[in-house]
Amino acid sequence: MNFGIAFVIIFALDQSIKWSFLLQGYQFGDMIYETRFVSLLLVYNKGVAFSMFAFLGDWLKFLQVLLLFGILIYLWKNQEFVQSHTLPLGIIFGAGFSNVLDRFIHGGVVDYIFWHYQFEFAIFNFADVMIDLGVVLILYQTFLRKDKSVS
Repeated sequence: MNFGIAFVIIFALDQSIKWSFLLQGYQFGDMIYETRFVSLLLVYNKGVAFSMFAFLGDWLKFLQVLLLFGILIYLWKNQEFVQSHTLPLGIIFGAGFSNVLDRFIHGGVVDYIFWHYQFEFAIFNFADVMIDLGVVLILYQTFLRKDKSVS
């Protein structure tokens, strides 16, 4: 799978999930579904992880756009890395651009998954999980490749 296909699939899936909540009329703070382990609770995260940098307000979305394009320029200049990690980079950028789009449309990232079994975790979304997955895949591919070159 190439970068573009992974990007489009993750971006479309994430936006579809978010809009499925929003088009049903759920509002900020609405509890959509609750279990003993996890709940679906609609919030708009004005910051990044754990609401850090929320004090930046609208500047945060522009800084994130600059950061994403800066990373894209770096990757364009380092094609070997891109060729080695096409799928995970597509996943990361599809999810990242989806979250940034939320900031422009909704004023914050649409988050809805709330883990609360034995400890309360930050509320997050599908894109956040996909970013983590992309990073894990890059690490796995890097260490797997390093192991193969040693043999």
